[in-house]
Amino acid sequence: MFLDGLVPAPSWLNSGDTAWQLIAATLVGIMSVPGLAILYAGLIKRKWALNSSLMVLYAFAITLLVWTLWSYNMSFGSSAKLAGLDVIGIPWPVNFADSEIGQATIPLLTNNGLLPPLRFPLSAMVYFQFVFAAITVIILGGSLLGRINFKAWMLFVPLWMTLVYPVGAFLIWGGGWLAQQGAVDYSGGYVIHVAAGISGVVAAAVVGPRLLKDRLENNPSNLLMAVAGGGLLWLGWNGFNGGDPYFANADAAAAVLNTNLATATALLSWMLLDVFMTGKSNVAGMINGMIAGLVAITPAAGFVNGFAAIAIGAAGAVIPWITMQYLPRVKFFAKIDDTLGVMHTHLFPGAIGGLMVGLLADPHMIVYPGSGATPASAVTGLFYGNPHQFVVQLGALAVVVVYDAIATFIVINIVRIFVPLRMPDKHLEIGDEMVHGDVSLDLGTPRIGVEPPSVPVTHTEPAVPVPS
Repeated sequence: MFLDGLVPAPSWLNSGDTAWQLIAATLVGIMSVPGLAILYAGLIKRKWALNSSLMVLYAFAITLLVWTLWSYNMSFGSSAKLAGLDVIGIPWPVNFADSEIGQATIPLLTNNGLLPPLRFPLSAMVYFQFVFAAITVIILGGSLLGRINFKAWMLFVPLWMTLVYPVGAFLIWGGGWLAQQGAVDYSGGYVIHVAAGISGVVAAAVVGPRLLKDRLENNPSNLLMAVAGGGLLWLGWNGFNGGDPYFANADAAAAVLNTNLATATALLSWMLLDVFMTGKSNVAGMINGMIAGLVAITPAAGFVNGFAAIAIGAAGAVIPWITMQYLPRVKFFAKIDDTLGVMHTHLFPGAIGGLMVGLLADPHMIVYPGSGATPASAVTGLFYGNPHQFVVQLGALAVVVVYDAIATFIVINIVRIFVPLRMPDKHLEIGDEMVHGDVSLDLGTPRIGVEPPSVPVTHTEPAVPVPS
């Protein structure tokens, strides 16, 4: 019935699930804006602080348009059936009234009984998945800071969000071919972090390195700002992993706790390695450890128990610490200028976490509400008697790495046809002032290409007459 003109909620809508989905999405959005915007600005040289933040803002905005107009349904809609396989969805807008108000569904999963009916509107689902898509390409951008032409970035983001990201999302999350093989990714270790990491490495190799002096003198512009950005990532990750069960349930709570356990362990592990191997801890290292832990637990958060979360956090920090210290000494990797080390803080931890799902996934983490019974579809790792899970996790990792590497190489070279990938040398020398006509922090120094304002000279009569 109608009360005071209010329309009652449909029978399928659960206010708790809907509220949590929207809150979780907002937390993830805050991870990008302002989280990564100020983290990048704090970690990069001061002359690129503004440019790096604007790259984040642009990517966030353009991704939303691309996502709602066609990419969401390419990731979560009905299958387009390429070569008889479910590898991509049919592009179609979700901006119609009946789409936004109607019940959320993932056709391949829902129709096959692999996912219970969702209890929130499609608009909540679209926005939640948008902030995941946006942060993926923003993370990728961390590999390109300090030299990519902003116009090239403007073309690259919508192309990448059309040709690269939806494939991985559909294959694993949309019920596609990898999901049908049994591969899982709780909240984006493969779909987001491995995808961003391998794509960032490929794009960085094609674009080329920064100026040599910028690589040798890469002092952070503001470490306190970087700490603030890192803190927003850590707490925002509660929505990142806590929102992915699609229900405000016990597994969502466990995923949040596991996320923080792994992150704390990873931060401390990285810090201890710094202390004992280099003689001192440093802020950037602790932030790297924190991010590595967040990434490593992401594919596993709701599939593992707390002890496994601690193990994943430790492995997710120790291995990337080693790769960050020693891989740049290898000639092949030394040629790739991955500005913020996305390969080490996202690609490797995402792969580690995804593989450790195949080892440590505890089937008792997913239970039917009120019954205590474990569903037949619960994820079970090798240590709980299912070695097949590790095999499919390894296969899914290989597919994501190979496809994203090739597709990103194609996309960046398409962009090259229309605009130069690198900024002109003069822009690389000066930075933000040449590129955007502005600076992140005005220190009162003369501005490039800006004339100082003229100050009118006024003459006033003296208050007391001067004797002649």
